[in-house]
Amino acid sequence: MTHSARLTLLIAAFTGMLAVILGAFGAHALRDLLEPRMLAAWQTAVEYQFWHVAALLAVGTMQQSSSCRWLRGSAIAFMLGMLLFSGSLYAMALSGLGQLGIITPFGGVTLILAWLFLFISLYAGRSNNAHKSG
Repeated sequence: MTHSARLTLLIAAFTGMLAVILGAFGAHALRDLLEPRMLAAWQTAVEYQFWHVAALLAVGTMQQSSSCRWLRGSAIAFMLGMLLFSGSLYAMALSGLGQLGIITPFGGVTLILAWLFLFISLYAGRSNNAHKSG
């Protein structure tokens, strides 16, 4: 397994575990402490984190057989996007500082870029395979 793939998969496993812990924390410990709007932000953060952990697992698995720079970029963007998107929502919910929500769209754009990089890596891989077989 390549170093890049191993690191991606380790981070995916860790952030997946963290999503379970944060989801349970929100559902049990924060349920009566946060106002509904902030609890909804917390739940959105957990949901997005879970979806992007799954994507990161897929990218890490793909990295085992490819050293494509677009895959590496996708992995980095998924990690950074989760941190910015979900992290800003967690911080906003816990602190009550709505101003932290200004960070969230940057995380969203980073997640969109991660998906774009994944698309490019898949498209480029298909093109490369077509050239090799032809």
